[in-house]
Amino acid sequence: MADDYYDLLGVSKTATSEELKKAYRKQAMKYHPDKNPGDKAAEEMFKKVSHAYEVLSDDQKRQTYDQFGSAAFEGGAGPRAGGPGGGPGGFGGFHDPSDLFRQMFGGQGGSIFESMFGGGGSQEQDNSGEDLRAEIRITLEEAAKGVEKKIKYRRHAHCDACDGSGAEKGSKKKTCHTCKGSGQVVRSNGFFSVRQPCPTCGGAGEVIEKPCKKCGGEGRVVAEHEISVKIPAGVDHGTRLRSRGNGSAGVRGGESGDLHVFINVEEHDLFRREDTDLHCEVPVKFTIATLGGAIEVPTIDGGKVSLKIPAGTQGGTVFKLRANGMPHLRDPKVRGDLFVHVAIDVPKKLNADQREKLEAFSKACGDTENPVSESWFSRFFK
Repeated sequence: MADDYYDLLGVSKTATSEELKKAYRKQAMKYHPDKNPGDKAAEEMFKKVSHAYEVLSDDQKRQTYDQFGSAAFEGGAGPRAGGPGGGPGGFGGFHDPSDLFRQMFGGQGGSIFESMFGGGGSQEQDNSGEDLRAEIRITLEEAAKGVEKKIKYRRHAHCDACDGSGAEKGSKKKTCHTCKGSGQVVRSNGFFSVRQPCPTCGGAGEVIEKPCKKCGGEGRVVAEHEISVKIPAGVDHGTRLRSRGNGSAGVRGGESGDLHVFINVEEHDLFRREDTDLHCEVPVKFTIATLGGAIEVPTIDGGKVSLKIPAGTQGGTVFKLRANGMPHLRDPKVRGDLFVHVAIDVPKKLNADQREKLEAFSKACGDTENPVSESWFSRFFK
């Protein structure tokens, strides 16, 4: 019984071109020979779905298929001679399944096909070392001023016994017998071939006669490492700094990776940070808040700044002290602001003299008869 092209792709007969394309990608990846080595049934299914997509993705061929069925196409080799859209080819005019990808992706074809299924042309060996991660904890004061910190960590370092070459002293490198020095091998899967890095030499094209005993031919060993990291003023929690070349050393003399340092800024007892601005709460005596006066507010740099408190200041009032916040990371000369939140400090204990005078003040204000604000009372008790 002839295959139903729509069923092969898993779409309805009303599927759009985009739905066909997505369905073909899914089926092609499912049955691709690279994903199913040695599975003849999967390889045959791959050919069928490729042919089904080739027919249904062409409007004229699709119309012919809908009218006459698969009988209009002989063995997946395109329409019969004399039929619409006729032509030679193993997949309805396509000699290679990657041609289908060229049609799907507007001419990019091979590169898309190769990236999806692991094939491709020449691939150079990458002996670069790995990037590493480290964390540093600093105080908010250190973040404001900038600081230099030392960190210790373990990484791959160049082997001192072989100077990172991976070879014993006096040993030489020779051409890889597997790839004959090309660094690549060709692997065939039915109707097409792919190039891959040589498994013997890893793509280098050369092998070592006598690998170094200390590093096993890798050219690097694990060792402790210590560096000093300069942390600029203005860094915030989560800021990442990159120290080039301080990651793991590369294999057999390859380039070293980088060290990525993540900054953790500790919470402060007084200041709360919002970007470059700082916020703090200052308890002001109720007499100062009532009569007015001046207070001193600490700054993140360890200094003090004077703040005038106007008479009648209420709890929750916020004052802004310009340029007393954190420095900008990109321009330390520019600073954020310091916002001072006023909290009224009500005494918990009074001596006899204080209580007598405060009661007299309360009586003079009429607070006994009106214990809450008149504006609040008139708003909610009409």
